[in-house]
Amino acid sequence: MPRFFKRLFKFPQMDFETAVWEMTHLMIAPKKVFKSIYYQKRTQHDIDKMERMGTDTPTEMRNSWHRPDPAFTYLLSFFLLLTSLAWSLAYTPRLSSILKLSFMFIFIHFLLGSLVVSTLFYLLVGRLLGPGVAGLPGRRRTQGLFGPSTSSTDALEFGYCFDVSIRAFFPPYVLLYIVQYILMPAIDHSNKASMFVANTLYLVAGCYWSLITFLGFNSLTFLQHTRLLLGPVPVMGVVWLGCTVGGVNLERWGVSWLFWGVDISK
Repeated sequence: MPRFFKRLFKFPQMDFETAVWEMTHLMIAPKKVFKSIYYQKRTQHDIDKMERMGTDTPTEMRNSWHRPDPAFTYLLSFFLLLTSLAWSLAYTPRLSSILKLSFMFIFIHFLLGSLVVSTLFYLLVGRLLGPGVAGLPGRRRTQGLFGPSTSSTDALEFGYCFDVSIRAFFPPYVLLYIVQYILMPAIDHSNKASMFVANTLYLVAGCYWSLITFLGFNSLTFLQHTRLLLGPVPVMGVVWLGCTVGGVNLERWGVSWLFWGVDISK
């Protein structure tokens, strides 16, 4: 993570083109995103180039899955700013509410939420899914999602957990901040059709989050039983069924939670 913060204001060094490519493929082919990260580490193209030039290669570049490029974070923060403006102009066109909603979207929902989730991943995933964990059957994996291990260091990096968490945030952002905004006139009702569409939207967003989280950690060869990270999916399916059959529109609850603290008059 230190190199991530060092590059926060070095905009010419940021790869926004790759960030856009990742965002697109997180929606249509998320496996390719982590396959790209895997091959970036495996080939170490930049490291080889530095060595040919006679430049010393930092240790963290040799043995790190983390991509210390803030481009993805900046780009998604900018999209969240635009989204907050759209919601504000539609439902609460007051300057104070616009500023507060922008702050909530970017700094609370995205940045703080991603930091909390990545911290939990860092503290729990390595301990619960690492090699030799008591109570979990099975041998140590010899390869990850895309091939054999490229490093002898079996350490889960906080920076990589942050990479996974911000990428897992993107599909729910598209579905719950953009698509839901567009569909609000149709789904903000108590009829069965509106309820089905709204609840399905939340189900798909949750499944996307779990899938991308699984793909991110399954690419690390030293983690075991990463399929457990898909455990929330059937739980979300049960919740979706119960809410849909029981007449609970998740949109009503979800919007209140997403925009907690901001007065939105639907």
